[in-house]
Amino acid sequence: MILQQLRQLLPEREVDPSAALTLLCAAAAAMVVWKWLGKRQIQKKMEVARGSRDEGVKKIAKAVQQFREQVSSVQTDAILSLPLLELTGKLQEGSLSPKTVLYTYLEKALEVTQQTNCLRHFIPECEEQLQEIQRQREKGLLYGIPVSIKDHIGHKGHLLTCGLVQCLDTPVQEDSVLVKVLKKQGAIPFAMTNVPQSLYNYDCGNPIFGQTLNPFNHQKSPGGSSGGEGALIAGGVPILGIGSDTGGSIRLPSSFCGLCGLKPTAERLSLSGVSGPISGILAVPCALGPMARDVDSLALCMKALLCQEMFQLDPTVPPLPFDEKVYSSSAPLRVGYYDTDGYFLLPPCMRRAVSEVRGALQAAGHELVPFSPPRIHYVMTELFLKTLFADGGRAWLDVFTGGIVYPGLKPQVNCCKIPRLGKKLLALILKPLFPRLADYLSALAGTRSVKEMWDHHHQIEVYRTEFIARWRELQLDVVLCPVLGPAFTTGYPGKLLTAISSTMLYNVLNFPAGVVPVSTVTEADEEELKLYRGFCDDPWDRTLKQAVAGAVGLPVAVQCVALPWREELCLRLMKEVETLSREKRAA
Repeated sequence: MILQQLRQLLPEREVDPSAALTLLCAAAAAMVVWKWLGKRQIQKKMEVARGSRDEGVKKIAKAVQQFREQVSSVQTDAILSLPLLELTGKLQEGSLSPKTVLYTYLEKALEVTQQTNCLRHFIPECEEQLQEIQRQREKGLLYGIPVSIKDHIGHKGHLLTCGLVQCLDTPVQEDSVLVKVLKKQGAIPFAMTNVPQSLYNYDCGNPIFGQTLNPFNHQKSPGGSSGGEGALIAGGVPILGIGSDTGGSIRLPSSFCGLCGLKPTAERLSLSGVSGPISGILAVPCALGPMARDVDSLALCMKALLCQEMFQLDPTVPPLPFDEKVYSSSAPLRVGYYDTDGYFLLPPCMRRAVSEVRGALQAAGHELVPFSPPRIHYVMTELFLKTLFADGGRAWLDVFTGGIVYPGLKPQVNCCKIPRLGKKLLALILKPLFPRLADYLSALAGTRSVKEMWDHHHQIEVYRTEFIARWRELQLDVVLCPVLGPAFTTGYPGKLLTAISSTMLYNVLNFPAGVVPVSTVTEADEEELKLYRGFCDDPWDRTLKQAVAGAVGLPVAVQCVALPWREELCLRLMKEVETLSREKRAA
């Protein structure tokens, strides 16, 4: 009936083929123009963001120059070389002024970012914070300390970009809880650091602000996703930075750049005011944590942050102050250890580091117990990847506005773009030849139902219970294990997402874990790498070998782990490892 009425209303006439063709061509041309205009708008937004950053650099450079003209006798090298504990002491007693320290670090930051492209933006409000701390009645634990923060940690008046075009519009209206507490303790946030596009990568480049380089070797990556923090601190400034970690994003830059970094239990520090490309992933939670040059700096930062101010601002944070007694204890530890997880065989230098530290700990009176983490292949594919890509990667792909993808991220993006059925078929075909890739593709297919998602979350809880039971059966205090390294050549992390098995395990478990540099890559390590075949001698193993080649002189680190909420015990082992490693180098 409706069709008959439409025929009566519409005039009956023959369609002119040439008119139809013209209409189609016009529609196609309009579509091309519309896409061009969209891309032009995206390019303009990126240019504005880069211009804003460059303008900020010029303003800070001018402010530093003015300070230098007023105060010409600053002992820059002496200030920059001070460990955090000594620097805080001099600031507290007044033998150094916060203004002198801030402008010394700003000057050094200008130099480091020019070499490594580690900064996303300076925070000009640091000069206001400098005035504010001088009005405070009591000097906080971090009084006058310049601090850098990762790109997606909220600071009032600044963007949280995550390296994404879609996040270039609206500055945040309020400081994150963590920034508020830092300021309350007298710290001066002065810079926001660069990150990989979408944060889902352990390289450090994005199409807006470009590639960050490792300060020790510009062919190498600083790691990620807290790579800007890693490059800045390793370059000599600041003395303290704040990163985040969902799969190793604090620990990998610490490993690649020769720093100390701590990933706490996820809920130990407030995440309020911290943004991410995808919200609501709770089964494998993100954690904020400190990065610094030594373990004492991490401990002081945790002590400063775990205060009444944080507990009041965010009631979801357990009111657990820092336990100085545990950190300062000298009682022998019962340490579990392993040098491989059975899934990704790390390069020879990283396994050597665990062996050497194990021997040093044993000689120092600690009890070392072999420990084997269960079913890491299962954890990587069935628990970790299926959590991050539960929808087959659709939500993640949606964040790439205009289809602009940074080159280093394309291997991951291309895998996610394969339709679910295609992933399953490819996994079936590749299983006999390349089982790890087959399981990776199968995991990227995600879950199919809410019930399957619930079961997935339950399996994570079951695994945690199993892991803790094995830990307690051996009566362990802490665990010593390897961390991925040495630094990869830029571009390689995107080809080897699953190589992070050593770090992602403790995100799935939500255990505190930290990294300590203990050595450097030697010529002997490089020679032994030539014989590396990995566990499978497959394309991934061969790619890992290529990624870490040419690393002589670069940092080598180990990882230290404790049970949930025992950050102080984790730091205690890290401090012991640091002390023994320094004694060995000094001998």
